[in-house]
Amino acid sequence: MAGEAAAAAAEVESALLTPADPTSAAFFDVDNTVMQGASIFHLARGLHRRHFFTTREILGAAWKQAYFRMVGVEDPEHVADARSSALAFIAGHTVTELEELGEEIFDEAMAHRIWPGTRALAQMHLDQGQRVWLITAAPIEIAQIIARRLGLTGALGTVAEHVDGVYTGQLVGDLLHGPAKGEAVKALAARENLDLAACSAYSDSWNDLPMLSLVGDPCAINPDARLRSHARQQGWRVHDYRTGRKAARAGLLMGAVAGAATGAVAAGVSLRSRRH
Repeated sequence: MAGEAAAAAAEVESALLTPADPTSAAFFDVDNTVMQGASIFHLARGLHRRHFFTTREILGAAWKQAYFRMVGVEDPEHVADARSSALAFIAGHTVTELEELGEEIFDEAMAHRIWPGTRALAQMHLDQGQRVWLITAAPIEIAQIIARRLGLTGALGTVAEHVDGVYTGQLVGDLLHGPAKGEAVKALAARENLDLAACSAYSDSWNDLPMLSLVGDPCAINPDARLRSHARQQGWRVHDYRTGRKAARAGLLMGAVAGAATGAVAAGVSLRSRRH
């Protein structure tokens, strides 16, 4: 861990010698890239403790997501049913309520899970005068809290529909995931006049290749096996802030658990698995 921290520090010091470029920026995935574990899991657990929804509701949503992932086929009708049933329990809650609870949950369950090495890399870009965005499937409310607490530029995340400040239980658009992340980054780059060839992107997941492949400087952070292999073949930078055994176990569990719980509550909390 000390070695990784030293390497990250050296990379930061070296990068600070590079002149600032207003057309370059950095895009960071959140789950297991910026933060250890799945942000949606930490959020859902905190909301459950506060009686935001029941154990039966979250387990039901998680099971449907896990089943779809194991079988590998997502029938449109079943997906729609799972999504609508998962979204049902957020309906009626207010945006203010979720934002306030999100602040509390960040302090108690997320702040200490931020990877120091990734935080240093994000700060490196900021110190170079570049903008830094989180691009995540996590709920936009929690994504914005994380970005603000870390002093980043902003965040794109899953958006839940609300009318007069009250959630309807529906998503605005679709889940921000896979190819959708790439499209979101393209739109952001166009809006902010960024040169993607001069930008950097960081992620732990093979699913984020659409985003990683867009930029001139992609980097794998705590990568899953497929992304690690691809990154090495392409000569991309790779940083792993986990220890050996922990990394192997995490690579196995995070794909399944974070994927299921994440997508489940994500679909459920109407906010997450979309990966805006």
